Amino acid sequence: MFGFLSDIGISRKLNEDYVGAYEDELKKIYVVADGMGGHNAGEIASKIAVDSTLDYIKNLKEFENLENILCKAIKTANIDIYNKAKVNSSMAGMGTTITACLIVKDRLVIANVGDSSCFIVKRNNITKITKDHSLVQQLVDSGSITEEEAVNHPNKNIITRALGTNEEVKVDLFTMSTEGIFKIILCSDGLTNVVNRHEIYDIIIKNNNDDACTKLVELSKLKGSKDNISVIIFEGECENDRDYTK
Repeated sequence: MFGFLSDIGISRKLNEDYVGAYEDELKKIYVVADGMGGHNAGEIASKIAVDSTLDYIKNLKEFENLENILCKAIKTANIDIYNKAKVNSSMAGMGTTITACLIVKDRLVIANVGDSSCFIVKRNNITKITKDHSLVQQLVDSGSITEEEAVNHPNKNIITRALGTNEEVKVDLFTMSTEGIFKIILCSDGLTNVVNRHEIYDIIIKNNNDDACTKLVELSKLKGSKDNISVIIFEGECENDRDYTK
């Protein structure tokens, strides 16, 4: 069972995040999107991103190339947002991040555009799979600032890649086996801006998915997150009796 929660947070007047999931006997798809704050219709862009991605995948019956399928789904969502903005001036420039995970049997593929994140939790560790498409990440990569300086950088929320702002979009893809993976977390930066990965690990390892989502959102607000906060947590390897708490 997956857990999810999207919260407006303590500072915003509108929740521009949107989350969604679809599961059946053949596949599982989970998506989180964070509409671009300060842009027109960010909440519309994030909803289109999630709904379009799910709609593309949920009716498919064959999954020979998971990377190609998820990439096409997100590129379709990109065009849907872009075209919607073209015909409605009040939505001009709208955009959103997206991070998604598609699981078929024991294979999973993660895709991202922007700075929403995916983490995987194993028995003794948590690993961030995605890499932010942001100005601050570019500064870190170039050696201009350190990881520690990036945490409180004033331009932390400036992203360099988004869905819907251009007719074409580049999608990062990460493929792996579910073997040995306890949980997978997708989240918006309203969580990761204030809650570190060790805190995320500690909460996830000690709680069921629904309770972990609630506790992560509560901790984000307690630590003063100024953004909307969204989290989806779901299973990796399907071993119901595996004990990861020891």
